[in-house]
Amino acid sequence: MESLFGSINVRDLLSAQDLSDPNSPLSAPDLRLLIQRLESQSFQIRSQVQSYLVSHHEDFARLFSLCNDTVSQTREVSDDVSAILGLLSDHPIDAEVREIVSETKSKKEELKMKKELLGLVGTVVALNQRLESVREALKSGRFEFAAQGLKELKVALRIGDEDDREPLVYGLLRKEWSQCFEEIQEVLVNFMEKAVRFDGDLNQVEIKYHLEVENVNGIQLQTVLEAMDVVGILEYGLAKVADLMIKYVITPFVNHGRPLSFLEELHQELALLKIVPSPDSKFEYLDGEFLYSGILLFIKFIYRSICFQKSSWMRCFGRLTWPRISELIISSFLSKVVPTDASKLPDFQKIIACTSKFEMALKELMYISESDDKDNRLSNFAENVEVHFAFKKKTEILANARNLLLECDFSIPQEYTRDGSVWKSDETSAQSSSHVVDLLFLSQRCLVSKAAKQLMELVHQTLQDVCLSSTRVAFEFYHTARDAVLLYEVVVPVKLERQLNGINQVAILLHNDCLYLSQEILGFAFEYRTDFPSSMKEHAVFVDLAPRFQLLAEEILQRQVHLVIYNLKEAIDGADGFQNTHQMKQFESAKFSIDQVVFILEKVHIIWEPLLLPSTYRRSMCTVLESVFSRIARDILLLDDIAAEETLQLQRLIYLMLENLSSLFESLAPGEQNLHEFPAESLEDLIPSLRKIRKLSELLDMPLKSITAYWENKELLSCGFTITEVEDFIKAIFTDSPLRKDCLWRIQNASI
Repeated sequence: MESLFGSINVRDLLSAQDLSDPNSPLSAPDLRLLIQRLESQSFQIRSQVQSYLVSHHEDFARLFSLCNDTVSQTREVSDDVSAILGLLSDHPIDAEVREIVSETKSKKEELKMKKELLGLVGTVVALNQRLESVREALKSGRFEFAAQGLKELKVALRIGDEDDREPLVYGLLRKEWSQCFEEIQEVLVNFMEKAVRFDGDLNQVEIKYHLEVENVNGIQLQTVLEAMDVVGILEYGLAKVADLMIKYVITPFVNHGRPLSFLEELHQELALLKIVPSPDSKFEYLDGEFLYSGILLFIKFIYRSICFQKSSWMRCFGRLTWPRISELIISSFLSKVVPTDASKLPDFQKIIACTSKFEMALKELMYISESDDKDNRLSNFAENVEVHFAFKKKTEILANARNLLLECDFSIPQEYTRDGSVWKSDETSAQSSSHVVDLLFLSQRCLVSKAAKQLMELVHQTLQDVCLSSTRVAFEFYHTARDAVLLYEVVVPVKLERQLNGINQVAILLHNDCLYLSQEILGFAFEYRTDFPSSMKEHAVFVDLAPRFQLLAEEILQRQVHLVIYNLKEAIDGADGFQNTHQMKQFESAKFSIDQVVFILEKVHIIWEPLLLPSTYRRSMCTVLESVFSRIARDILLLDDIAAEETLQLQRLIYLMLENLSSLFESLAPGEQNLHEFPAESLEDLIPSLRKIRKLSELLDMPLKSITAYWENKELLSCGFTITEVEDFIKAIFTDSPLRKDCLWRIQNASI
């Protein structure tokens, strides 16, 4: 059959040989021949198929039989499925099965819940019975049984671990447990109060071992403590005992004016600790040995009589009392015996050794912990005595410094203010004075307040202690010295704020103080640095403090200068620009203003000269005078019309002012001791406006040609006059004329 499926090439059936051209047409004979050959070929194929089917007849018969059986079985299955579907549609058994299964499941869950509820009820009943047994035990005095039961119930009821999903009855049981806990706590604490008491009349502690409270007899103190330990209220139960011991035993023992002693008496039913005066009334707690031995005797009494030599109970009592006892010992003994002198620090070593031995004994009794360094309170304090000594000394130094500054009135004795040359020239007086100091880097003396001088003496003493102390103490003293100096900056300006707002000696004294402090601070490094401990030489600096006081000194001085200039300005304002002085009323007003100016300047002269350094006095006073003379000269030169009589009055006012200031000018002239400082400076060089106002007084009575000549030879220019001022002055005094025009032209064209 495979040949039947081979390809039939139509071209092979044609007789034409050349069929290479697909466009060549076929003739009618060719087509008829092609049809005949195709029919012949088809017949051959049908013959072959038929012969093949005949030869395989049996195979095809079996195949058709198998297909027929398969179709029959398929129809049977389809009928069965249809029957089942019909059956299920008529009778829904699956729904019944689901209902039965669901009901079975709910019954099982209900049974399980009832079993759990039954178990819960049994548990609740058991817990309630146990609570009742605890109450009965508590009433009958069986504290150990009651305490143990309460402890177990705490675990069973999960006290402190509540859950919102728990049954409500658990909350009720917990409430019952809490009430029972409060009852047993109250009963046990009541027994403790009866067992341990202080008799103030006999001054003794009484401890009873056999107790009776509310008709409950024969209760042992140890049983009460064990019950409190089991319940977890031992610390609460011992708290009142601890307070009792601190208040009536330890505090009087440590703070009593005369040393006390303890006497211990032990009986079968009772233990006593008596507090009696020490046989040696002259004994003092010098080295702490007597104090420590007495407290140790008390601790041992507690260890035997109350804690019954049980370490955990003793540790609990220690936690309640040791912080307060140690603090009491530190404040009442150790802090008071800290040396006040660095040379006595080695003597404190005996107290350190005694303190360490005392704490070791307390550790053996389990009163304090061996592993917790926080319990070594006394040893830590004693071993750090250098720090405590330095802190104590620092507090003392700063307190003294503060008192010096607050108590000082910043006044200067009269003998130093009448004549400044007295103390400046008298070497003996300067050396013995409490107000005169030498300025290290200026080679001059100045007057300062007693507070500043004493403060610096205190700082110098502190820095000397730095050189003699250990590193830790030296650092504390170094910072103390800095803080003491800074106290002046903090305290004094605030204290004297009102005085700084006026013109007075106090402000100048503060300026001198700050100048003196800055000079001394600059000298600290040169004087002490080489003797400082080597470890702090690089860290100890003072140079940062000096500029602060230099700036403060200059600020105070400039504030005074500005106040003076402001007062002088107000006085000059009263002259109303020196207008119309040819009128008597206006002249008197201008003269009054000049008198006020002179008065203010003389007052400043009296205050400043004795106190300020000569160079500072000259600089400050020249600044003030410059402002005065320049203002007066400017007001006069601004006048636009000056009568002949007015020029004479203005000249008179200038002469009057300069004459009244003659003593002030003399104070500004450098003396022999200051010639090296101002060798070539005249007064007019220091106050340029003084030359100008003197020349102005001459110009007021000078011919026009002379004024012009003075401008041409540059004399007026050297006195500070400008061309505009000269022109306006000429126009104000001289009437318009050819001569005035000619002089003004010459002034404008002068080769200046």
